[in-house]
Amino acid sequence: MKGSDAEQLAVSYLQRQHLVLVTQNYRCRFGEIDLIMRDGGTLVFIEVRMRANDQFGGAAASITMAKQIKLIRTARHYLSEINNEPPCRFDAVLLSGDDERNIEWIKDAFGE
Repeated sequence: MKGSDAEQLAVSYLQRQHLVLVTQNYRCRFGEIDLIMRDGGTLVFIEVRMRANDQFGGAAASITMAKQIKLIRTARHYLSEINNEPPCRFDAVLLSGDDERNIEWIKDAFGE
């Protein structure tokens, strides 16, 4: 499964959890955010990670502190482009296969 396939699987899963897609693959000079969605009044920045197996800590371990810092900077950049700053959080969607039975959604996975 490619990264874009994993992101589409994550979008479908999260939409069934009543999140609304705002944008996908937001890029700026600081980095990229896979998905930006709304969960009620909260803006959610989502990192999608896929791993074929749990060697080296699996998908969750791949979201390092350096990656978190890049995501936070990228989210700040996104927020600077919109006029209001809603409540926000960072989630992670971890996939360890090619179907929704192997999805783990971690709300508030990290923050600043």
